[in-house]
Amino acid sequence: MVYGAFSAIRQTDLKYINAYASVSHLGLVLFALLTLNKIAWNGAIIQSLSHGLLTAMFFALIGMIYGRTHTRDVTKLGGMMKILPFIGAIYVITGLAYLGLPGFSGFVAEMNIFVGAFQQNSDTFNRVLTILVVSSIVVTSVYILRLVGKIMMGPLETNEVNDLPKATWFEKTGILLLMIPVIGIGVAPFWLSEMIMKSLEPFIQGVL
Repeated sequence: MVYGAFSAIRQTDLKYINAYASVSHLGLVLFALLTLNKIAWNGAIIQSLSHGLLTAMFFALIGMIYGRTHTRDVTKLGGMMKILPFIGAIYVITGLAYLGLPGFSGFVAEMNIFVGAFQQNSDTFNRVLTILVVSSIVVTSVYILRLVGKIMMGPLETNEVNDLPKATWFEKTGILLLMIPVIGIGVAPFWLSEMIMKSLEPFIQGVL
């Protein structure tokens, strides 16, 4: 998880950043499963769902940006919020959801994973390991906020991008359909957690 997060910081291609970020976030799912804790497993399932939605949003946004600018190089992008306001605003929201901001699905997933892992066995080793895992979220915040600041809030790198076509209605529809469950899970997670917990009961008993 920490390796994936630090690797994402070093990348300049938007797709590579998303790829290494996925390594980090799916490592979180594996960590939760290895705890053999019901709360952490609940978080692992929500994290898998959340990651699928957020990664789809990121790749869709990267495709929209590349289709208009013909580059995925972070060093050549800037000022997207000014010239592509819808895409820029959604990219910022997706980035905040990805780093686990409260009110989004990622926060619900990560809190379940961390709480479950910290409670498991209550020994020093597990708790130190959980604290190390939490540190990967800090690194995630670094590369997400740097990325958003550079390509969305930063200065325009060239004057050739001033007349880029705005987001179409079907692009907006696709993005919003992905965002609704991300916010829905973050705002009202209990119905999903209860459903997952009921399905986990016999599985946990069988394993343990």
